[in-house]
Parts: sequence; C-alpha cells; structure tokens
Amino acid sequence: MNLQNLPNVPLPIHVIEGFLEGYKAPLQKVQAMEAKGEITRLKRGLFIKTGQLTNLAFVANHIYCPSYVSREYALRHYGLIPEHAHTVTSVTVKRSQTFENSLGRFTYDHLPLEYYRLGIELVEEEGISYLIATPEKALADMIVLTSGLRLRYLKETESYLEDFLRIDREELQKLNPERFEELAQVSKKRDTLLNIAKIIRQ
Repeated sequence: MNLQNLPNVPLPIHVIEGFLEGYKAPLQKVQAMEAKGEITRLKRGLFIKTGQLTNLAFVANHIYCPSYVSREYALRHYGLIPEHAHTVTSVTVKRSQTFENSLGRFTYDHLPLEYYRLGIELVEEEGISYLIATPEKALADMIVLTSGLRLRYLKETESYLEDFLRIDREELQKLNPERFEELAQVSKKRDTLLNIAKIIRQ
C-alpha cells in the first residue's frame, strides 16, 4: 500500500481497512503498519500517518468527540500564561476521559451542555481547522473545573489570576468582561466569573 494515499487526518481503523481492499487480511496489515511505525495509534481503533500531523489541538478534537481545547493548553496558546502546557486539555459534554499515546497526554473534562456550548471558536491554521475555547472561556473553564476553588472576593480573585496563574494584568484587560458575565449565568462559580468581569473593568 502507498501511504501517500492516506489523508493526513486521524483515521478510524475501518477507513484504513478501506484502503486495503486488495489484502486478504486488512486488520493484520494495519497491525503490521503500526509495528513498522508507518501509522501511529491515537487510541483504540484510531490512527494517523506517523510524522504527518503536528497540530495537537486538531488531534485532540478527533480523539474524543465532541470536545474543544481549553484550560491550560488554550491559555498558553493565547499567551495568557507563561508555563508550557505538557497536557492537551479539553472539555467535553461526555464523561471525563484521559488518553495517552506517543504524541502526548490528552485529558477531557465534563461540563454540562448549557455551559459547554458557549465561547467556542473554530480556528484554521495552515489548512487545518479545530475547535478551541475563546480566551475568556478557557480561563472560565480553568476556574470552573478546579475542584475546591472558591474565590468570592475581588482581592482573592486578583491574587489567583496574577500570583497563581501569573496572567499579565495588561493581557487580562484585553479580555471581554461581557463574556464572563454571560458564562456566569450558567456556571456554578458565578461570583468568581463576575469578579473577573469587575477586575477587567477597573
């Protein structure tokens, strides 16, 4: 089989087998391709051509659907936090899951649909499209999904943003306070999100 015939996207095993119609045992051929390093397993039954796909956000969208990239990975993508994100963090309406493969670690945290559906953008980079949280939604998700985090007052919210997350104040001021107010209406951490809107407006 000519690997050039395979598209550079995550492929379910049955799609790859469709390219192997001339083989008597296509499943065994897929296993041999994986053993040779020609294709990379993302999770059970899902593969990509080895070395052809480097956009991890795009990969994350396909590993577990529906989902969008958020939290630390998205905040780093936007330059809001200084630390490199070693895990590709995503949000889903399905149950929480974690996947590990040769490309890295991919986590998915559950949030209810009413909240999930807000603040998602479709981004295109070099011909590849993927879903990612807006900067405001990524920060809100970080707060909503951090267990035990209770920030009721402005001062402690400011401290969390600037001292713990190390978000630059000037970058924070560029965010849209109205988006936090919209998210606050369907979030269990309403007061904290409203505090962020107030801090941005100061």
